[in-house]
Amino acid sequence: MTQGPTRIGVAVAVLALLPLAACGGGKSYCDAVRDHQSDLGSIAHDGGRTGLLQALPIFEDLQGKAPDDVADDWQVLVTRIRALDTALDRAGIDPARYDPKHPPAGLSPEDRVLIRRAAAELAASDTRQALATVQQEVLDVCHTPLDM
Repeated sequence: MTQGPTRIGVAVAVLALLPLAACGGGKSYCDAVRDHQSDLGSIAHDGGRTGLLQALPIFEDLQGKAPDDVADDWQVLVTRIRALDTALDRAGIDPARYDPKHPPAGLSPEDRVLIRRAAAELAASDTRQALATVQQEVLDVCHTPLDM
């Protein structure tokens, strides 16, 4: 079943357009949020379609420091971004150069399906809801928005 050739672009755009505001529980979490604020802003400004993939190490760090009440939401976000990163890496594709409308010659049907599926899950409503929950946690507890 074809989900549309721009699924990756849609997945990245959906999450990149939402401001990421994440600050949940302990002081180390809020400190980490503040420490990463500038880097995430740079990624949002310069990262383009690959911003979420570039932000993955930052998200993994924040996930590791997140309070229990948003741990599941961070798990959803990180797992979905990592799945797309893994699918692209497995296929040997540079995310910055990948055009789902014109996939590279030699891309196997299996890899195409894995990439499309990972992108669709990243753009899914439960991923957007997880992001919204993380955003609210940061605003409520850390009082520091992270714009992404």
